[in-house]
Amino acid sequence: MVEVVALVDYGAGNLHSVHNALKAAGAEVTVTADPYVVRAADRIVLPGVGSFKACAEGLRAIPHMVEAMTERVHVGGAPFLGICVGMQLLADRGLEHGETPGLGWVPGEVRLIQPSDAAIKVPHMGWNDVALLPHARGSAVIEEGEAYFLHSYHFAADNPHDVAAMTDHGEGLVAAVARDNIVGVQFHPEKSQAYGLATLRRFLEWFP
Repeated sequence: MVEVVALVDYGAGNLHSVHNALKAAGAEVTVTADPYVVRAADRIVLPGVGSFKACAEGLRAIPHMVEAMTERVHVGGAPFLGICVGMQLLADRGLEHGETPGLGWVPGEVRLIQPSDAAIKVPHMGWNDVALLPHARGSAVIEEGEAYFLHSYHFAADNPHDVAAMTDHGEGLVAAVARDNIVGVQFHPEKSQAYGLATLRRFLEWFP
């Protein structure tokens, strides 16, 4: 039986590119804003482009969507992938355009990148290394490599064990978080060519 991946459409994601990348990785994808479809999905992908505030408000504007995601992931155990702002929404709060509550699935907050070296430009944009942390060696989804990033805010996790990988942009920035059946990546797999497709394939084959 073919698994169904629900790609959540809440008006704040690069849906077309993510959809195409998931299909190229071998997924049967349903783009949906229907919480009932999310509740029945085998896997859930939450994309995100733009500000934390706009994405959080867009997601909460869909009746029962957050509840459906929470039930399917935390009760049903469905593997979950958050991409870019979709990863950031896993935090307790974001500080972009004021404080906005996140999902609170991975404790922490999303803050502005503030490099100590004025020569380091924000946003962090372009190709950069993804370096696994020692406790994440052998990760089923994230491997070391080079990925495409585009962000001005970064995930500051409360528990270092929730951080699977880091990158460097004048300071260490979280590249990926992982907790139980939840994984989030700050980079864009759909723009990261072979590395990105391999990451999506590992997510599709992941049975946490």
